[in-house]
Amino acid sequence: MTAIAPELAVSQWFNSPRPLSLAALRGKVIVLHAFQMLCPGCVAHALPQAERLHRLFNHRSDVAVVGLHTVFEHHAAMTPVSLEAFIHEYRLTFPIGVDEASNGNPIPVTMRRFGMRGTPTTIIIDQAGCIVEHAFGKVDDLALGVLIGSLTARAATSKVPESAADCADGVCPAPAGNAA
Repeated sequence: MTAIAPELAVSQWFNSPRPLSLAALRGKVIVLHAFQMLCPGCVAHALPQAERLHRLFNHRSDVAVVGLHTVFEHHAAMTPVSLEAFIHEYRLTFPIGVDEASNGNPIPVTMRRFGMRGTPTTIIIDQAGCIVEHAFGKVDDLALGVLIGSLTARAATSKVPESAADCADGVCPAPAGNAA
């Protein structure tokens, strides 16, 4: 069983014509890439991986790649203005939200809600809104592709819960035969 993903708390969006929400993306596999622009692992691996996934799945309606700039250190250097220049320079085209700052707490709201340990963090949310993967650090491209492929194939061959209401007590049961 897996937990239902909490909603994103975003103060600003880039590369999106309107604000996104996990509720609005329900029915899709969501690949949430949390990063900081001054994080070497994010710049070297996670952001290029997110961009490749976005380009690969952008034409499909069953997968969404979403970036989350979650700043928990060096707050003065990582402003939305700096992020906008960073997105342009690195040619990032997937939607990127700025994690909402917490009043008096250096850890932003969404980062706390998801229990992230740092960046990069990759979170995979299935079509029913349940977290099926929560990885801190570098995630292998092939393993990530297999997981996304299995979730999209599962949806094509079996019924997955269509909403959080189909999940009891904040958890969603995995369909029979699905080993996670």
